[in-house]
This record gives sequence, C-alpha cells and structure tokens, in this order.
Amino acid sequence: MPEGPEPDWLFEAGAQRTALPYSFVIGPDGEFGLEAGKWVALHASVEGWVEALALADHARRCAVTTTMLRGAAVDDLELDGFEAVPEVAGLADTWWRGSDSLIAVYRGEAEVMEAPRCRTATIYAGLDAWALRGLDDIPTPSK
Repeated sequence: MPEGPEPDWLFEAGAQRTALPYSFVIGPDGEFGLEAGKWVALHASVEGWVEALALADHARRCAVTTTMLRGAAVDDLELDGFEAVPEVAGLADTWWRGSDSLIAVYRGEAEVMEAPRCRTATIYAGLDAWALRGLDDIPTPSK
C-alpha cells in the first residue's frame, strides 16, 4: 500500500534489513529515495539507483586508492574537470567521472535526517579507461 498523503504517495522499496531511521521508497514519478517524515529523492529512477550500486561495486574493486570525505569537507570537494555520470540519474546522490577517478557524492541521508555531518563523498582514484567507462566503451584494437 502507498505511504503518505495523496498525491505524495510513496511505495516501500523492499523490507528493511537493518535498523535505520528512514525507509527506502519509490516516489510517485518513479524516483528512488529516502523517507523519514520527509521525502528526499536520491535518484530520478530505480534504474539510476541500481546503476549507482553497480558503479560503487565496480569502482571499489578497481580503484588503486579510495578516500572518504565527511561533513563540510564534501562541500569543499573540487569537481571542476569532472563530468556527471548520467546513468545514475543522480538527484541528492550523484557520481562524477574524471580523467582517472570516480567520485560518489552522497547528500540524501544528510538531507532527510537534517544532519549535514552525514554528507559523504568517496573518491575512487587510479582507474584506467576500462574502470572509468566499462567494457562496452573501450575501442577494440584493430589487427
């Protein structure tokens, strides 16, 4: 059953597997987000959320170094020269691609909990072209 007053209904996105102060939900226009008395859309679609999960797994396995920033340090992160990763359909949570790195910026939890210290960014560095783009985007060598 939808949660919340109409027309702002939300559907739960599966049963909780751990104790959290919010629920993962799907919004009326297919957005994936968090609800804790307040609705925050993380991704414009469920597919975007799935892409973000896959990208996090891929980056975690392929990065030479991983650095995590928290709180105010996230706002100081310099993203000039990076391009948004459109496949994640990021709203509050976004991904950025640079020349040899991927950066995940997570603001949704901080927003829904009204706790700026909960903002995080993870920088995955030392990635080659395959780790940045995926196998389908790398040209095959000619013989």
